[in-house]
Parts: sequence; C-alpha cells; structure tokens
Amino acid sequence: MLIRLGYDIELELSIPMTVIAVLNVHPSRSRDLREPDEIQISPGAKSSKYLDSFGNVCTAIEAPQGPLRLSNSTLIEDSGAPDPVDWNAPQLRISELPKEALQFLLASRYCEVDRMSDIAWQLFGNTQPGWPRAQAILDWVHNHVTFGYHFARPTKTALDAYNERQGVCRDFQHLAITLTRAMHIPARYCTGYLGDIGVPPAASPMDFSAWYEVYLGDRWWALDARNHIPRIGRILMATGRDAADVAITTSFGVSWLNRFSVVTDEVVTPGTPYKTLTANTVLS
Repeated sequence: MLIRLGYDIELELSIPMTVIAVLNVHPSRSRDLREPDEIQISPGAKSSKYLDSFGNVCTAIEAPQGPLRLSNSTLIEDSGAPDPVDWNAPQLRISELPKEALQFLLASRYCEVDRMSDIAWQLFGNTQPGWPRAQAILDWVHNHVTFGYHFARPTKTALDAYNERQGVCRDFQHLAITLTRAMHIPARYCTGYLGDIGVPPAASPMDFSAWYEVYLGDRWWALDARNHIPRIGRILMATGRDAADVAITTSFGVSWLNRFSVVTDEVVTPGTPYKTLTANTVLS
C-alpha cells in the first residue's frame, strides 16, 4: 500500500525567531519512503536538522518576522496491515527492561504517575499482567472519557482528564500512558499520520494524530485510547514522554497560526481491493 502524506502550515511570527519543527517521518520508517521527505520553507531561511534525545528528526529554522510557511508532500509504502496485537506478550520485570525504556515509567509534564499510582492499582491491580492489563487500561480510558474538540486546553494533564472525563486525542493518550506506567509497563507518547484508511471518513478536517506505545515482551506496540481498534496506515513521526516532547512546531517568541492542513490518503490504483476494518477484526 502507498500512502500520500503531506501538510501545509503557516505561522505568523511577531519578530525574527528560531522555530523548531518536528515534521519528518520517524527514522524507523525512513526506509519505507518512496519520495524525499523534506520540509519546504518559505520564505527561504537558514535551517539545520538534528536528532533529539528521543531519536526524532528535528529542524531548527532561523525565521524572519512575518509569515513562515512549512509544507511537504511525500509518498510512503505501508504493509496495509492493522496494528499488530499479541495477547500473549508478557510484562517484564523492571530489572529485565531495556535501560532506554525506564524513563517511560516515570512521571512527566502531562503524566502524573506519582499522583495517579493509587488510582491505577485500585482499578487494575487484579488484572492479568502483560497484554491483558494494557488492554484493560486502554478499554477503560476509551469507555470513560468523552471526546470533543471544545474540551481541549493546553494545560490539561492526565489527572485532569481523569477527573473531568472529557478531552481530545492527546488527553486520552496521556491518561492511558499514566495509568499504564503506574502499573509498571513502559508507555510513550506518539505523534504522526493516521488517515481514514479502512474506516468511515471522519467529519472533521484531517489532522496529525496522537497515540501511544507500550513495551511488552521485546518490542513496542501501538495502542490508541481514542480510536480504540487496530488501524491501518499509522505512520510515526515522533515519540516522547508526553505531548510536550513532540510538539509539531515550537516558536521561541510570539506567533500565530494562519493556516493548517494535513493530508494522509491511500493511493488507490485500479483493481486494488479496499480493506475495511471493523471492531471485530481478528489479528494473528
């Protein structure tokens, strides 16, 4: 399966400033790219790429005052398979975890593990360790939090989402991440592309998406407390402790958003069968 990815973002900058953009496909998916994945910057400005401490591709832009347009269109190959599921994936003892996974057990800006540990153990202390426990947390968050764009605010934390029982995609993920970490399963926040492939098109405009990954067995697994079922065409851009680590753009000065659009579409050729996901999809 081929997927067309792209975005068109315009910021209005109050003064000349540095802008850091995290808009490239994650290095773990770079081998799947079939076209260049380069940020187009207008007006032209000095820029440099680097990898942050989580291994995400970042671009530092020395931007002039006024409008700054960031755009791109690229093509990526995807397996076309839904997110994998393994009910037998075990939960490792903390001493068995890779050292780089340990930071994803700790509290972070939006994930107050220390303040929610008692709640997590009350809710999930009797669940079976491993995938069943991670799934129980996923199900609970999906079923107990109401989605709505009007519930969004930049300061909302996992504990806020738990108390208010409402939020946007990132709030669902922050709450699930926090409860999962409290149960001693590493969990990290993810951002990337997730189009309406194999599911009915959403009524809202396309956007970048948030989900999370848990470490079970010997690998990271994608889970999504908002969308809940395994999905097709999830393209990772960045991972971190929470949303603060993977902001699409960070402006070191006052700026405003003038324009924002995202494209994530399957490239369908004649004769290609169209895959449809349902809540009862069974994965091997």
